[in-house]
Amino acid sequence: EKQKKDAEFLASHIKEVTGIEVKTTDKQAKGQIRLVLNAGDTQSEAYSLVVNKNGITISATSHVGIFYGIQSVMKALPITKNVKSVSLPAAEVTDAPRFAYRAFMIDVGRHYFSVPYLKKLIDVFAMHNINYFHWHLTEDQGWRLEIKKYPMLTQIGSKRKETILPTNKNEFDGVPVSGYYTQEEAREIVKYAADRYITVIPEVDMPGHMLAALASYPELGCTGGPYEVATRFGVFEDVLCAGKAQTLQFAKDVMDEIMDIFPSEYIHIGGDECPKNRWKVCGNCQKKIADLGIQELPKHSKEEQLQTWFMGEIEKQIRNRGRKMMGWDEILEGTPSKDITVCGWTSVNASIRSAREGHPTIVAPISNFYFSNPRINKIEGIPSIQRVYDLDPCSDKLSPADQQNIIGAEGCIWTEWVKDAEKMEWELLPRLAALSEVQWTAKDKRNLENFFPRMLHMQDLYRLYGLNYKADIEDAVKKHLEEKK
Repeated sequence: EKQKKDAEFLASHIKEVTGIEVKTTDKQAKGQIRLVLNAGDTQSEAYSLVVNKNGITISATSHVGIFYGIQSVMKALPITKNVKSVSLPAAEVTDAPRFAYRAFMIDVGRHYFSVPYLKKLIDVFAMHNINYFHWHLTEDQGWRLEIKKYPMLTQIGSKRKETILPTNKNEFDGVPVSGYYTQEEAREIVKYAADRYITVIPEVDMPGHMLAALASYPELGCTGGPYEVATRFGVFEDVLCAGKAQTLQFAKDVMDEIMDIFPSEYIHIGGDECPKNRWKVCGNCQKKIADLGIQELPKHSKEEQLQTWFMGEIEKQIRNRGRKMMGWDEILEGTPSKDITVCGWTSVNASIRSAREGHPTIVAPISNFYFSNPRINKIEGIPSIQRVYDLDPCSDKLSPADQQNIIGAEGCIWTEWVKDAEKMEWELLPRLAALSEVQWTAKDKRNLENFFPRMLHMQDLYRLYGLNYKADIEDAVKKHLEEKK
């Protein structure tokens, strides 16, 4: 059934790209595109592709391997209309990804995006061999997922009255923002992604970035409020109260419902940008510090260690369900378990530190892989794509042993200033093609000059699918290639 579904997926794409209608069958004959599932490692993403006068054969030991072979054929097809046949060059390809973890993150906390549009983005991810969709679901500016035990999270926390304007001069647009996903809609997204061999990783960011939750349940904060769903962006002093038993129970209850919805091995709980000002003067937090016997350390304050304890309790909950906890690199400010997977976002050095300390590490630096970074988005032309393509996740500053802790790379789009599809896609494409090669291809087989023609073909596909993209990169690459002739 999976092969049949994958064959129909390829047939549909062939018709869309070339206009030629092909049939699917389980009978062998000449001149076919054959999907051959061999015995072997059913988790392997490797595949082989043979194109000759007898047809095209994609073979692998797993369905996901077959799928990536299909993607290679799809991306190699010429875009045509009103023709009876197309041809591909004869080739033999043996291919497998460099990294097992290849992700992209979309933040829906600042701005809500519909279920159909998220499916469209998942299709874009599949085209680029992404295998994890990191879904950032909660923020100070909006709680976007239904939690049945805490209905006020969406009744109150999913709505904000307005948003600060990009001028950041205390001017607001006066436009309400709302929207959330029911648990059934979230399951729908999970299934849609799984059909494309993509795992959805949910993120509920805690104990910071929780103003939407505090506005819904003020008793979870240190001061008791009142709180408001944030209309500004940035880092806020009001965070979850780590000293209250009910706050920890809230976090555990939310995690349980999250894990009921999402079968992902990874559960992301954030841990970033959590100021400790409230905790330093909160009687409940200071009592918890005393009860736990936490002492000031040269490199870690008592409050930083309180966060480590709080997140450690959540990690136990996640581990008891057979899952793995993931967090941003600020969790290294305490003494977290080595089992925690760290997303290094603040710098390349954060990933280096994480890998050296023995954590499974994902490279996602703001300087290279944050596609919504306003400063980086001002860079035009080839340097814009080169900034992504030239960063190697396995830094040469790491020993070979520490490099083994780098499990992959991730791109991110934060939506403070992204509220529509046009801006989302402009930030995403074609830099996602560059990131895809960084994630998939071995360093010694990557070459920017060789990448350019493939990138231009991908942009032809983007146009075919009605996707927006950063056109200044295309213009600069075409000019560059013309000058090299």
